[in-house]
Amino acid sequence: MNEREGAGMTQYRLLALDLDGTTLTEDKVITAETRTWIQRAEQAGVKVIFATGRGTQTTKSFWEELKLQSPMVLVNGAEVWESPEVLSKRVYIAREHLLQLHQLAVEWDAHYWGYSVESLTSKRNWTEQMFDRDWMKFGIRHDDLDKIQELRHIIQGWGTLEITRSAAVNIEISPKGISKESGVRIVCDQLGIRMDQVMAIGDNMNDLKLISAAGLGVAMGNSDDELKLEANAITDTNEQDGVAKAIQKYIFQLAV
Repeated sequence: MNEREGAGMTQYRLLALDLDGTTLTEDKVITAETRTWIQRAEQAGVKVIFATGRGTQTTKSFWEELKLQSPMVLVNGAEVWESPEVLSKRVYIAREHLLQLHQLAVEWDAHYWGYSVESLTSKRNWTEQMFDRDWMKFGIRHDDLDKIQELRHIIQGWGTLEITRSAAVNIEISPKGISKESGVRIVCDQLGIRMDQVMAIGDNMNDLKLISAAGLGVAMGNSDDELKLEANAITDTNEQDGVAKAIQKYIFQLAV
């Protein structure tokens, strides 16, 4: 793959960053080094966006910290923002499917949570009123790996939902056809950017479709092994400024 069009120039016009396990350390912070290089990429004319499983409730502070006015792809693509104040698109899980998922989680004594417009709500705070809300993402967690795998098979068998994961012990469920890739494609269309001009960095299976579709898909050093196999490149871990190093190497062509 040609990593640049000319000396000192990058062919990548958009940088799509996952948050947890990627841009954020295990303590859920952005290091000074990573922040510096994200801002340098922006200053060099690269549009930097988040492509995360989080919703606005748990993303806005990082958006503000980095002073980004760019689009964002949230809740695994179910919500796309043109800017911090302007919503482009929002897609909901059908209410009958949400009821099925909730019932399944309860039957299997699994932990569960969801992102609605109003809130990020977990099992502990779930009430009957929640069924009157519209949900963009539903998550199920079970620490028994055999059980979580069986739950995956059950939901996949329905054929009505998009299923991925951000850890071996969880399932992240979205409306059919919705993923970080579908969200980034919307942003690219808005900005007049091609997918081969996108550099995407992530660490888990909810990044897989985007990593595969991007011009340069970069897996973190702490990534799921399956993602590493699909990626064009592997950078350092989230604890060792892997995002900063990838920006230096692939956007600025610096030796790291």
